[in-house]
Amino acid sequence: MLLTDDLTLAFSGNVLFEHVNAKFLPGNCYGLIGANGAGKSSFLKILSSDLDASNGKVIYDSGLRISVLKQDQFAYDSFQVIDTVIMGHKALYKVYAERKAIYDKDEMTEEDGIRVGDLEDQFADMDGYTLEAEAEKMLSELGLPESLHEKTMEELESGQKIRVLLAQAIFGDPDILLLDEPTNQLDYQSVLWLENFLLEFQKLAIVISHDRHFLNKVCTHIANLDYKKLEIYVGNYSFWEQSSQLAIKQKKEDFKQKEDKVKELEEFVRRFSANASKSKQATSRKKLIEKLRPDAIPETSRRYPYINFSVERPCGGKILVVNDVSYSVNGVSLLKNVSFTLDHKDKVAILGDNSLSKTALLDVLAGKVSPDTGTIDWGDTIAYDYFPKDHASFFTKNVELLEWLAQYANTVDNQELRGLLGRMLFSGDDVFKKIGVLSGGEKARAMFSKLMLSKSNALLFDEPTDHLDLESISSLNKAFKSYPEIMMIVSNDFELLNTVCNRVIEVSPAGMIDQKTSFDDYMMSDSIQKKRELIKG
Repeated sequence: MLLTDDLTLAFSGNVLFEHVNAKFLPGNCYGLIGANGAGKSSFLKILSSDLDASNGKVIYDSGLRISVLKQDQFAYDSFQVIDTVIMGHKALYKVYAERKAIYDKDEMTEEDGIRVGDLEDQFADMDGYTLEAEAEKMLSELGLPESLHEKTMEELESGQKIRVLLAQAIFGDPDILLLDEPTNQLDYQSVLWLENFLLEFQKLAIVISHDRHFLNKVCTHIANLDYKKLEIYVGNYSFWEQSSQLAIKQKKEDFKQKEDKVKELEEFVRRFSANASKSKQATSRKKLIEKLRPDAIPETSRRYPYINFSVERPCGGKILVVNDVSYSVNGVSLLKNVSFTLDHKDKVAILGDNSLSKTALLDVLAGKVSPDTGTIDWGDTIAYDYFPKDHASFFTKNVELLEWLAQYANTVDNQELRGLLGRMLFSGDDVFKKIGVLSGGEKARAMFSKLMLSKSNALLFDEPTDHLDLESISSLNKAFKSYPEIMMIVSNDFELLNTVCNRVIEVSPAGMIDQKTSFDDYMMSDSIQKKRELIKG
């Protein structure tokens, strides 16, 4: 069990949360959620003793082992992969490292021999041999073959490093597991592996994630950080979301009823307070007003943008024909023999183990780069727009946001643009921010505003949920579902892909697969998995 007692955190007078009294029980997985800046990561750091609270304390049995998903990908660059995993169990690693250092000597002294004998006993008592084998098995299940286990971390790609750090966090069956954004940059199979691990995990886990599919799958409880408080709810994320929206709606209705009643009573007092025959009634109603007057509804830190992609005109008969497209960069193949025809109402999930291949396909379709071979033929009625993964080129001139958006608006005046930006959470003077100071999430919302202005009937998106909070992701998901025309989407948000897409195109340097099906059905089909193995090359 882990408890927090009157926990408060403030930076420079800004209170993130205060008087948090919470109980986290073993056997449960808690999803810690809250708006960006609410203090989620800081809360986890306090639990793991990596950050001091302004007030209050964290209570747990001193014998319990807490394990944390490390965020610094470069901290272990000089260490071997297998050693990095074992470091997740500090006591075991201390014995493991000293034992290994002695065995690596060209010659052992008599003292070394005695010492290594003691270490072998300690290692066996800690079940080190079994755990070492489990570390290797875990790495292999996360897609890191044995050939990588003895390599140093600096030799790995970014996504591989993340999987090693995940293995490090869960190595050795910790009593309390703290995971901050564990699914970032993980492929579907790795996420599935982690989901299954957490579902079988019998100890205490607390996770922060923007992945709604993941939160729904693994969480038994939701810990909601809002109004500077932490409240714990039973159920997964979707259950919490529905319940909280109903609760907010009920509060607003109750507030309005009380407000209307107060206005009615105030009108009576105004009319009859000077009337001697009604003075007692007026006085009585004054007292009732004070009892009924509702307290202001506290303001949530959550804000939902209003995203709506409308179209100028529907797609005509011909939409897009792609014929035998191949593409390479510096002699390295990214796309090979890609051919497909888009049909009306297609919403396509673009999949692939190689992120460069997925981006290359959208870049080719959007005309950013030319294919080595093959043709791209858009229909005459099609007006497409593109949300690229790297949209830095759109923000090179450090102008004000309103001026930046105006360049994409032919017939919309500044007042309408301010309204659009307001719906995208840029209120008041925010529209005069220089685009150079915008955060990643703000730039994404600015790009969505640009696409909303274009009214295109074909939209291409490359990782649109990067940098977004859960509220913005939820709003974007709804916008994608309601969009009436053609979409092609690259995303690691599996909930979005499964609720929006009706077709899957997977690309790799070795070929492609095209299947009219849902994302989940595609990933779970045995026959499709055989095809996927063939194009992995």
